[in-house]
Amino acid sequence: MIKKSARKARPATVAEYIEAAAKEARPKLRSMRATIRKAAPGATESLKWGMPSVSYRRVLVVYAAFRNHIGFYPTPSAIKAFANELKPYKSASGSVQFPLDEPLPLALVRRITQFRARESREKDAKWKAP
Repeated sequence: MIKKSARKARPATVAEYIEAAAKEARPKLRSMRATIRKAAPGATESLKWGMPSVSYRRVLVVYAAFRNHIGFYPTPSAIKAFANELKPYKSASGSVQFPLDEPLPLALVRRITQFRARESREKDAKWKAP
């Protein structure tokens, strides 16, 4: 009798997530990771909802690999603020899809991440005691 192979364990870190992704998605995920980390210095990386995320006190952005695209989830406020620049891509209220067969708009990802970092700091500052 042949035993069924065990299911692959879910990634526990962002690095494991990237290594478990499809071969063609890995370079794009590495580029996204580097760009986002540079745009949000001091932010914490983790997996949220099974996807790589970057946070200060709140989640700034989340990204993930799919069969035909890289999903980027910077929240509805960022999608609205960058609506004109995101027109070439399929998007929804809080997400955008970057096709795997096209170059990533890393400069745009950087600006959106910086926007989210600023937005997070400003919102959190309102709740800090003087």
